[in-house]
Amino acid sequence: MRIAIRALSKNRLRAGLTILGIVIGIAAVTAMVSIGLSASQLVQAQLETLGTNMLAVLPGSMQKGGIRTVDVGSLSIADVVALGESCPSVNAVSPLVGVSGQVVYRSANWNPQTTFGVGKDYQIVRNWNLALGSFLSERDIASSAKVCVLGQTVVRELFQAEDPIGKTIRVKNAPFQVVGVLEPKGVSMFGQDHDDIVLIPYTTAAKRLRPGGGSNVDAILVSTSSPSLATVAAREAEALLRQRHGINPGRDADFRIQSTTEIALMLQVIMGAITLMLTAIAAISLVVGGVGIMNIMLVSVAERTREIGIRMAIGARSSDILRQFLIEAVVLSCLGGFIGIALGLAGSAGLTMLVNWLTPNTSWPYIISVEAAVVALLFSAMIGVFFGYYPALRASQLNPIDALRYE
Repeated sequence: MRIAIRALSKNRLRAGLTILGIVIGIAAVTAMVSIGLSASQLVQAQLETLGTNMLAVLPGSMQKGGIRTVDVGSLSIADVVALGESCPSVNAVSPLVGVSGQVVYRSANWNPQTTFGVGKDYQIVRNWNLALGSFLSERDIASSAKVCVLGQTVVRELFQAEDPIGKTIRVKNAPFQVVGVLEPKGVSMFGQDHDDIVLIPYTTAAKRLRPGGGSNVDAILVSTSSPSLATVAAREAEALLRQRHGINPGRDADFRIQSTTEIALMLQVIMGAITLMLTAIAAISLVVGGVGIMNIMLVSVAERTREIGIRMAIGARSSDILRQFLIEAVVLSCLGGFIGIALGLAGSAGLTMLVNWLTPNTSWPYIISVEAAVVALLFSAMIGVFFGYYPALRASQLNPIDALRYE
């Protein structure tokens, strides 16, 4: 090993240029794996803010005047009740009734991104804990009470440092008493502020805040007790709603079901495929680096032919010569592997900092894959063995007499 390092140190520039392909390849592979894992975790965290094991039942489309539009009247409160009572895989269910308008408290006013009429299980479906107070109760919904639960952004804009519990705000000029405050969920990767939200009983939203009232809902949120039940719950919900809406098998339904679990799996597959593709592209430079190692080792054998003859003349066996040059090739590739891993981790860390700086509302995680670094290092050593074996074998098969006479 010492002889190998001493031989390589005599031509540092040449050795550095030789391992450049290995450095670039290992750095690119390490960075791509780290960035891919970070992106997957970010997407998973964003999906968890929507709710755990959640299904969203949305209105289907309808043909009207040659234009396909959303059929807003296809889902009802009766469908919500039926899903909760007749689907064994469903753990909790809540309707969504969307309203819009300003909220006012004394001299402060704010126009929240989201104002929803929801059921008592909305907190369970969205996996959203309370920071203060209590959530909407069954009594609030049954009596169409004028109570509300606020997100952190609405609380900050309306109340500043004041305790909001028990205070009365006006939602579209109707008075509502604040009974609870949700814990912060932050901003999505698409810029949506989850905390800019006002929740009221869906009965109150339908009767008092929505023009025309009615029993229709904009969407139904359903949760299951585990991710493995999401597909089963989707089938149960589809069969039940088809039966309730009188839609025969084979015909287009007037609703559609989306699953956060399926979205998560799909995104993981996409991110994995992208990471694998980029890693494969980066691995091409490893092959180029391996060819460079083979080339420089052949040059080294030619330059040190007389040295090889002297070694054989004083007792070195062919296996000793083979091992010596093989070690030099492995040292070259492993050195490139160490430098590449360091540059790859530094590059992914720098990119993470840049993304977080450019998008302050998104917290991009930085993940170091120890397994990827170890595999990359072992792969670089394998490249040294693979591409260094032929030059080492050629050196070991030299005739000692011819080698001693080589000039």
